[in-house]
Amino acid sequence: MRTIYLLIVFLPVIFCNCKKENIAEYDIVVYGATPAGIIAAYSAASTNQKVLIIEQTGHVGGMNTSGLTTAEVEHMTKESITGFAREFYIKMGEKFPDGYFETFAMGRKLNFKKGDPAFFFESHIAEQVFLEMLEKKNVEVIFDKYVINVKTKENVIKSIELNDSIYISGKIFIDCSYEGDLMAKAGVSYTYGRESISTYNESLAGIRLIDDTIFTKTVDAQNKLLPLFSKYDTIIEGQGDKKVMTFNFRPTMTRVEENKKDIYPPENYDSSDFDFLANYLENYPETNIWDLIGIYKWGNNKAEFNNKQSSIISLGLFGGNTDYIQADYAKRKDIYNAHKYYTLGFLYFLANDSRVPEKLREQTREWGYAKDEFTDNNNFPYYLYIREARRMTGEYVHQQSDIFINREKEDAITLGSHWIDCHHVQRIALSDSSFTNEGRIWEIVKKPYEISYRSIIPIKSECVNLLVPVCLSASHVGFCSIRVEPTWMQLGHAAGTAAAIAANMNKAVQDIDITLLQETLTEQGMIISHRSIDYIDDDDN
Repeated sequence: MRTIYLLIVFLPVIFCNCKKENIAEYDIVVYGATPAGIIAAYSAASTNQKVLIIEQTGHVGGMNTSGLTTAEVEHMTKESITGFAREFYIKMGEKFPDGYFETFAMGRKLNFKKGDPAFFFESHIAEQVFLEMLEKKNVEVIFDKYVINVKTKENVIKSIELNDSIYISGKIFIDCSYEGDLMAKAGVSYTYGRESISTYNESLAGIRLIDDTIFTKTVDAQNKLLPLFSKYDTIIEGQGDKKVMTFNFRPTMTRVEENKKDIYPPENYDSSDFDFLANYLENYPETNIWDLIGIYKWGNNKAEFNNKQSSIISLGLFGGNTDYIQADYAKRKDIYNAHKYYTLGFLYFLANDSRVPEKLREQTREWGYAKDEFTDNNNFPYYLYIREARRMTGEYVHQQSDIFINREKEDAITLGSHWIDCHHVQRIALSDSSFTNEGRIWEIVKKPYEISYRSIIPIKSECVNLLVPVCLSASHVGFCSIRVEPTWMQLGHAAGTAAAIAANMNKAVQDIDITLLQETLTEQGMIISHRSIDYIDDDDN
């Protein structure tokens, strides 16, 4: 299917002679075919705009087609997932027959019925549905392209240059990448890392020392600090920094022999790279695989392996993402490869190394990579899970108080409801024989909250034709609740609709009629008021 789709869609771009004066023109240009980007394009194209998506990899769907196979409803209010995002999950549900997809969430078995929203799914099915949605709306897509330069005049993006000397112009641009590269190259203000507690008066902000002390070696034979550790004397609790939560891959695994590829080593595997894990297991020999890895059995005899948020050691490469956000593309590729090496090596070490207790080796060897996923990538996910990167400094900064106290917004465009979820940020050596993990947040959000339109638009003096629904304007704490695909998809929906209104009326994105935007979103099935689904008593925060 995809080959035919590419032949139909790509002719206008592929057969340009690619000289600088030949600029492909569109109404709406979406950078990043993440779930948010796809829904943004789908939304904009629903109003007959000429829409292009620029994707940096060879596949659409971001993390949803790279192993993150849940809508996160086990930690959010599923009724708050509305609009075209919910339409996507319903379309996915149509792909499965009754009883086919049984899921286990929060220890409960959930029987799926055909036509239900498929909030738990398979990556290759998600990619199929995303492509069908784009094809239905005649959205053009180009793959393996990334922004090199952004040409602006005053506060207007005039065109962007991609690799391979491709030039694109648009009336309105939407940056739906996980990194916010288009936003940054357009000169829009942004930040990254963590604010201090005092910056926005956020109790959950800054460096967080809340986890237990673990006893194992933190230095090598020469008394040198092991890789991926931070020194304790540089850490001040509650202080801000420029570090973000750990990244990792999320492999799709199975125990079904006919669909199972045995765990294999990375290229140039060296078991000594995992001496730290061996040291830990020597001190904690009763460790089970589920103590190290988040194993989510979503259905169809598959499981998603994830970095376990509360684990001591897991699939997250601590400190491996330190330079990623501001790095050039070549450096980012190196960081990507380091995470891939760590993931493949971590699992191979657990399955095969003699220093691993036999029980844990046996538990690991039960699993293998699912052969029917990521078939052109040795059954390994395409995307590295970039949980957090740049955050725009826009017209409004979404903060902790917007989640728990100031939940209503006059310019609301959608709802958020996921718990505030930050994985560990760094591993701190307390001594040469002890450490603790730092940065974790896991705070329950009981009620949905409204998200302001101003959170996805830049300051007007900086840019008038750009929307940023993924790397939106939020504090680190505020972002840690919004940063899930269903919420990003809804923000993408709002961004696509706003872009279409701005393009049709030849207005700055800051100047569109908010009432018109809200009415249009409501007509498209979006719920924008928390009171529409708020079923918990207002006195209970």
